[in-house]
Order: sequence, then structure tokens, then C-alpha cells
Amino acid sequence: MTDTPPASVVGMWVTADGYIRHEFLPNGRYDEARGKKKSAQHRRYAVDGRHIQCWDDTVLEAGGEFVDGVLRHLGMKLYQEADPE
Repeated sequence: MTDTPPASVVGMWVTADGYIRHEFLPNGRYDEARGKKKSAQHRRYAVDGRHIQCWDDTVLEAGGEFVDGVLRHLGMKLYQEADPE
């Protein structure tokens, strides 16, 4: 696992319906929003190849995989939003 996430991971990842949003930050943390609730969760993460491991501040741990541009994490599929620039 690396503490410096690859640039391809950094950014906003969302479910198809837009309800769950994970903003992966370059400092190894991410902010999760649910529906209208911004910052519902704050977690840290590390990436190893296509595997991602996440921990919340209570040490709950969850893993996921990047497969064909889709993040499969906690039973969800998240898609990276395009950079607006």
C-alpha cells in the first residue's frame, strides 16, 4: 500500500444515481457525502495497484477494487467524474 495515491484515483467518484460521492484527496484522505449530507464520513485510504483500502477514524476497515475504470467498494459501483476543466 502506498501513502501517496496515484493521480488517477484523486478526484470525485460517484454512484450512478449521484447519491453517494467520495472525494479522494491527494493527502490520502477522502470525504464521503450521502444525498444532501455533505461530509457524512471522513476516512483515510491507501492504494496498491487496483486495490484500495479505507479506514474511518474508528478503525473500521473496508476494501475495494478498481476494475475497468469503476471503483467497486462496499457493495457499490462508483464512477469517476470528469475534470470540469
